[in-house]
Amino acid sequence: MAIFTNQATLTYNNITTNSNVATGELLEVLSATKTAVTPSYSTGSDVTYVISILNSGTAPITGVTVSDDLGAYTTGTQTLTPLTYEEGSARLFIGGVLQPAPTVAAGPPLTFSGITVPAGGNALLLYEAVANEFAPPGAGGSIVNTATVTGSGITQEVTATATVLPSSSARLSITKTISPSVVTENSRVTYTFLIQNFGSSPVEATGNAVVTDSFNPILQDLIVTLNGDSLTEGTEYSYNEASGLFITAAGVITVPAATFTQNPESGVWETTPGTAVLTVTGTI
Repeated sequence: MAIFTNQATLTYNNITTNSNVATGELLEVLSATKTAVTPSYSTGSDVTYVISILNSGTAPITGVTVSDDLGAYTTGTQTLTPLTYEEGSARLFIGGVLQPAPTVAAGPPLTFSGITVPAGGNALLLYEAVANEFAPPGAGGSIVNTATVTGSGITQEVTATATVLPSSSARLSITKTISPSVVTENSRVTYTFLIQNFGSSPVEATGNAVVTDSFNPILQDLIVTLNGDSLTEGTEYSYNEASGLFITAAGVITVPAATFTQNPESGVWETTPGTAVLTVTGTI
C-alpha cells in the first residue's frame, strides 16, 4: 500500500491561500514474489527462478512486463552481470495452465512482456539463468537478483528479490598420466594422479576420499607417494599383486579448497584449484 498527499492553492486578487493537506491511501492490487528453486550456484550451473504475480483486484491487468536485472552489481567503475538467461527456458502459467511463452529480450536487463494477469488470479513465470564468469564463486559471495513488474493500471512498480549463494562443497577432478609412456618389460613406470579441487571447501580426512585403480599390466614392488610423502601399504593403501587392484585408505587423500580472485580490469573471477598429487611407481 502507498500513502499519497494532495494540496490545492487558491489565488484571488494576487493573494494566495493554500488548502489543508489531504491524505489518502492507495491499495495496490498487484503483488509479486521471487524464488530461486536451488539456493546455491557454481560457475556454469543453472539457477531456476520462479516469479509469482498475484492480482487481487476486480479487473485484469494487461501489458505486464517483468524486468530482471540478472543480479547486476557494481565493482569499481564497472557494472557486471553474473547471470546469463538460458534461451528458450521461459514458461508462463496463468491459473496453473501453461500459456504461450511471453516475448523475451535476453538483455541485460532480461525482460518478459505481453503478460496478462486475470482479475483475482495469478501468473507464474519460470525461467533459467546460468551463473557466468562474473558470479562470485567464493565464501561471502552472492547473487542478489531483482525483478520489477510494471503494467497497465499499475501506478507503482512492484519488485521482488531472490538471493542465491555460492556452493560450499568441494568440486573434484582427477587426471592420470604415465611416465615414461613407452616402456619395456621389467621396467619401472610411474602413474601420476593430479587431483584438483575447484570448490570453496577443502576435502578433509573426514570426507573419506578414495582413489581406486586396477593396473593393467599389473605392477610389482610399488612405491606410493602423496604430495611427495611416502604412503605405507596396509594402513594408507592396499594393493593386490594378483589382480592389480590399488586402493587408497579412506581419508588419506586431502585436497585444499580453491582460491578465487577477481581480475580488476575484466571483472572475471579466476579460480586456482587446490591440488593433491598421488604417484604410484612399480615394475611392469
